[in-house]
Amino acid sequence: MIDLYCERVGAGLLAEPINAVSNISFFLSGLAAWNLANNRKVLSPTIWLLISILFAIAIGSSLFHTFATPLTKLLDIIPIALFQIAYLWIYSRQVIKLKNLGTVLLVILLLASIVITFQFTQIFNGSITYTPGIAILLGLGSYHCQQRKQGRMLLFSATGVFLLALCFRTIDLAICPYWSIGTHFLWHLFNGLVLYLSMKALISNCSPSLQEKLDY
Repeated sequence: MIDLYCERVGAGLLAEPINAVSNISFFLSGLAAWNLANNRKVLSPTIWLLISILFAIAIGSSLFHTFATPLTKLLDIIPIALFQIAYLWIYSRQVIKLKNLGTVLLVILLLASIVITFQFTQIFNGSITYTPGIAILLGLGSYHCQQRKQGRMLLFSATGVFLLALCFRTIDLAICPYWSIGTHFLWHLFNGLVLYLSMKALISNCSPSLQEKLDY
């Protein structure tokens, strides 16, 4: 059993009920993104891919906060990394209109950043590993705002909510003596909003007539 959070004080499937249930935020963000894309008629393969990863995040995190094993930890971590990579690739290609080389370089930089930060998981209760996500949101948010894209402040808003969510994730163990359930569930709830805002920024700038395919 892996014990990383304030709420878990023992073994068992129901040792983190609030952390587990709060993953509904990720399910709701996936459903909301699907509904928005469907209404705008932009349910392309790439949008479907991102929505599928959102559901994978929800399932993986739910399993980890229920079973807390090395395998379920991987199921929790991998979809989060995949979403960052896929989102950066798709936004860069479809919104920024970068060529393959430029997009590949950005993705390599992201992957390198993820690998490096995972060497320091003891810092800020492991929240250091999400700094590449902050960098992505700030970078794409600056472009989104400066180029006056639809929903120009959406990614900056997502950045602000993400920083708030990270605060709750970081203080989870420190707050145990004062609040036994901790604050990790708030990380889930606010991060679900981050994912939806990010998806909305992308979906709002997709053409209804665009039937693109994944670029490899």
